[in-house]
Amino acid sequence: MKSTSTNPTQTSGFPSQTYAEIVLEPAYNQATQHLLNPMMAVNKAHLIMLREQHIIPEQEACHIASVIQSLDVDGLRTSEYSPHVEDLFYQVEVELEKLGGPSVGNLHLARSRNDMGIAMYRMVLREKLNSTISSGLSLHRSLREFALRHIDTLMIAHTHTQQAQPTTLAHYICAVSDSLERDLNRLRSAYTGCNRSSLGAAALTTSGFPVCRDRTAELLGFDGMIENAYDAVSGVDYAGEAASVAQLAAINLGRFVQDLLLWCTQEYGALIVAAPYVQISSIMPQKRNPVSIEHARSLLSSAKGDAATALNMMHNTPFGDIVDTEDDMQPYVWRSLNTVESVYRLLSEVMDTLKVNVSLLRERAEHSFATVTELADTLVRTEGLSFRQAHSIVSRIVTQLTESGISISGLNWEVVNTAVQEIAAKPLALTFEQLEEAISPEHFVHIRHVRGGPNPEEVARALEAQALRLDTQEQWNLGTTNKLRSVDANLDLILNGWLNQT
Repeated sequence: MKSTSTNPTQTSGFPSQTYAEIVLEPAYNQATQHLLNPMMAVNKAHLIMLREQHIIPEQEACHIASVIQSLDVDGLRTSEYSPHVEDLFYQVEVELEKLGGPSVGNLHLARSRNDMGIAMYRMVLREKLNSTISSGLSLHRSLREFALRHIDTLMIAHTHTQQAQPTTLAHYICAVSDSLERDLNRLRSAYTGCNRSSLGAAALTTSGFPVCRDRTAELLGFDGMIENAYDAVSGVDYAGEAASVAQLAAINLGRFVQDLLLWCTQEYGALIVAAPYVQISSIMPQKRNPVSIEHARSLLSSAKGDAATALNMMHNTPFGDIVDTEDDMQPYVWRSLNTVESVYRLLSEVMDTLKVNVSLLRERAEHSFATVTELADTLVRTEGLSFRQAHSIVSRIVTQLTESGISISGLNWEVVNTAVQEIAAKPLALTFEQLEEAISPEHFVHIRHVRGGPNPEEVARALEAQALRLDTQEQWNLGTTNKLRSVDANLDLILNGWLNQT
């Protein structure tokens, strides 16, 4: 005998209890927190355009405007999901109709949840991109100021985790800030790709009503529109670009954070993190755990993971209406950018208060073999040798000294003379003074004044050039922030102007 289901989660109509619990209720809660303000702005802009295009009469437009302006938005923000409405869009429609009657339904003329939803997502994403850029610019300023304080701080640079050559802390930080600048440029590019309007595309073929897509884009602070209506509701690369940029920014900054953690160890002893950013062990009184930097590292890993999740969710989705997929996907992009933005702010404060053991870094450089590239270069100049000959000579000298347990400070003229005669079969022309200079880390740094090198004057020039470029970026960021903040006020100014005339 055929059995019938008694599962209490099954219903005869949409939505099932399980679907509502797993999909609709979380999406509704997410929307009330992130999408409600953009939704109301879209409603206002669309209404203004409908009236200006004479798609609805002025009297009806004013009535709808009064209803929109009287809606309890704060109440909606704290409302709970009800299975009687599918999502926040329909909940707002229901509330508006309660206040204004059936004629309010004309607010949905010539639009769809598709073009509306994409516009809302883009409005949220552009805010997060702009905030991330703003905090990234603050970190860049902190890095530049830190570098200027350490323009003469000698240190050893490493390659393959081994001591390589002397440089300065400012030269290293300048490289980090150059990398950050590229991330900021990519974030701005992502903003440009995001800040385009989908409105007027409707479901995917536009509308038979004479809508003005440019006008709604202008009212909502978009820089333009997505011209092809099919692309407007199907394209997701704007979010993919933001996720990709966030992922790369997290990776780039994470490499710097890893160095900071190493340099904070007692064994390395280069950095001391200020008290507000360290935690004392609960059992070991001597420990100063640099937890701020540790958390920055793990948070950046989570940002990378969230961005990768978003990109994976876009993969293999059909090229059509993407709105429902974005309900699940967009929060991962938002969270990734929020995390990068918060780490930018945290590290900016850490860098502003970070102390450096300058004397220890100099001492290490002075007793390291990291300077011997310059010794080889000097032999090329003074002895007329090829660089490969000079390299062999210096390599033999280093091997002899290290096997004898002698540091670079134990190198003398006789040792170099013997090596030159054995390999090049000629007496050494290099003077004692030239030898001392050739193994000096300070001389090593100062002589490297080629563009991009560690010479203090060259690094100062590079930092000044960074500041000029980032000044333009900061002006753009400020202008963009002001433009976005003015959207709601301008919309209300127009609607309230209508109502004051009636």
